[in-house]
Amino acid sequence: MSSDYSYDEQGQFYPFFIFTLSTIITLPLTYSLLAPTQDPEALAPRIKSTFKPEHADLVQAQRAAQKRKQRKIKRAITVLLGWATMAGMIYLILTTQRTAAKLWNPYDILGISESATEKQIKTHYKRLGLKFHPDKIRPDPAKNETAESLNDKWVELTKAYQALTDEEVRNNYIQYGHPDGKQGFSVGIALPKFIVSDGNGKYVVLVYALLLGVLLPYYVGSWWYGTQRMTKEGVQVESANNLFREYSDSMDQGDLITALSTGKEFRENLKGDKAESGLSKIESRILADGEATEFAGGLAVKDKEKLEDLESGVRRKVLALLWAYLGRVELDDSALNSAKYMVGPIAQSLCRSFTAISLAYGNTTPLLSSYFTSQRLIQAVSPNASPLFQLPHFTPAVVKAIEGDAKTHSTVQQFMDLPDTERRSLAIGKGLLTEEQYQTAVNVARQLPYFRVAKAFFKVTGERFIIPSSLVTFVVKGRFIPPGSTDVPEVDELDLEDIDPSEDDLDAMLGRKKVVKDANGKIIRKENPKPVSPPLAFAPYYPRDHSPKWHVFLSDSKQGKMAVPPFTFTTFDKPIFTDDGKPTYFMQTLKAQFAAPPQAGQYTFVMHLVCDSYIGFDTKMEVTLSVEEASKAAQMAAEDEISEPDEGKLNYSANSRAILTPESDSIAGQMSALKGGATKPRKQQEEDSDDESGTEEEEDDTSATNTDTEDES
Repeated sequence: MSSDYSYDEQGQFYPFFIFTLSTIITLPLTYSLLAPTQDPEALAPRIKSTFKPEHADLVQAQRAAQKRKQRKIKRAITVLLGWATMAGMIYLILTTQRTAAKLWNPYDILGISESATEKQIKTHYKRLGLKFHPDKIRPDPAKNETAESLNDKWVELTKAYQALTDEEVRNNYIQYGHPDGKQGFSVGIALPKFIVSDGNGKYVVLVYALLLGVLLPYYVGSWWYGTQRMTKEGVQVESANNLFREYSDSMDQGDLITALSTGKEFRENLKGDKAESGLSKIESRILADGEATEFAGGLAVKDKEKLEDLESGVRRKVLALLWAYLGRVELDDSALNSAKYMVGPIAQSLCRSFTAISLAYGNTTPLLSSYFTSQRLIQAVSPNASPLFQLPHFTPAVVKAIEGDAKTHSTVQQFMDLPDTERRSLAIGKGLLTEEQYQTAVNVARQLPYFRVAKAFFKVTGERFIIPSSLVTFVVKGRFIPPGSTDVPEVDELDLEDIDPSEDDLDAMLGRKKVVKDANGKIIRKENPKPVSPPLAFAPYYPRDHSPKWHVFLSDSKQGKMAVPPFTFTTFDKPIFTDDGKPTYFMQTLKAQFAAPPQAGQYTFVMHLVCDSYIGFDTKMEVTLSVEEASKAAQMAAEDEISEPDEGKLNYSANSRAILTPESDSIAGQMSALKGGATKPRKQQEEDSDDESGTEEEEDDTSATNTDTEDES
């Protein structure tokens, strides 16, 4: 059988090819364009405030520029062109089908059903003979009929009749699909003939060479190179390598800020004349005497020395801009001020990369430095400055008036815990805040999501005791209580429990059910159908929308090492605020799972709960994990079945629970009380805790962590 390859002169095939190609590209793009966004920054609520910082126009311009980059304009245009192409190809397909050759089918030619019997076929053919036989019909000029066309039609009818009745013709039709036997096979290539005709063939070859030999390798190579040169944190591999080389086990926030200036991402925004212009002006401003810190930029002496040790160039300017941003230093130049705000988000992404590096090493000090530096970058507050600068309109003069001669900085919570009259007497006055500015600051403070821990404990789902190498769940119970909240309801003791679902309810144990019941059929947990996002971070100087994150990890204070890697929480199971902006005070549950130590014993950890967006909103406390030998745990369980403990008595061997009370700030104190030992006063406990578990970095940075673990109520 011969084959004939043609170039689709009638346009029968290339519309199918283009339609298929357009569909493969257009449908996924359409889905990505119309699918609901999962971006927390787009879904989260916002803190309500009319406050606008200095140079708010520059900050807003950079936010708008970032949003334009994230818009799907190019994708939308591609989708529209794709659908237009698909519509055009469908039109061509429907049009060309009318003239396209169809498969030879005797039933269609005779106009009968394929279920017709041989007798019905013969009868029908006789009727057609009376109507279409050349001897019985005459050409009709009105229908453009000729004797030849009528004769050809009768021949087709006869062949169709024979294919269904004559044995030989029928065999040809069955075997070859045609009554005349084997036919030549024609393949229509999906290109119109005009493309390769009239001397156009060489251009087609050139186009194919460009597409397959140049453009396709270029785009594939660009995509591959782009994926290889970027880390999963979204920074260049070269920048991550530079941070890796800068890493040390004792890095504080100032050291990290210096290390962040090595990022190659800054060079993309500081090219040409922008590379070094204005450097001397920036340095003179940030190294001037400061009101709240030694230098206006918030640098320490060692940070100043590191800046001056750098050679003039992009990195030195970046570092100077970072200190100008953190110190909120006025540069009196629109271009320099814009560059000052530009470096903040880039440094924040590099800080996330450094966090990943710190996790690989497992040292507590640099990991905490990365989290605390993130807070400072988002709030535009220098490492040694007061957390009170997070509130709107708070200037160095206002902060100094509030803190006085105190050696440690006040947190937002401490300021808001003061009586309103005392707050006013400290913050309002000549050279300080006006009444309107004070109200703005207080209203913002009362919307900040401060997570106050109520209880923390260890457990194993479905078990009463923790044995070596079992899968332990660390449960943190707490409520969002904004600073300055009044009439906070008492904690419901039932909310502090974490009751396991029924053992036969596998879906509930795996978290696939929204309503969880215990063994008695009682509802113990009813979760929201959708996770709840906290309000976007109140960060008026940060030119990005940022959704706060809470990191929980356990460390070994004696070794300064991370014991359990951080678990990050970006959403919660219950609403934080009502629709009108009032706090709900719902008990939230944070859970982290890890493998228990392989040996039985008492393990004391330091729990760190760190918010990456607000300064001083962190919690540090001791928790103790009791791991029992498997045989001893089985024996104790059997004894418990015989004699249940008194109601209300806590079995710490079973679940290692940490209860926070005014008399006992940690599990260690509670354990001592249960064993009959005297409970130390809070001040003595804090001193002991600092002596035993505080690292040098943690002692120096008194404003970075909140060690107040009083009962939240």
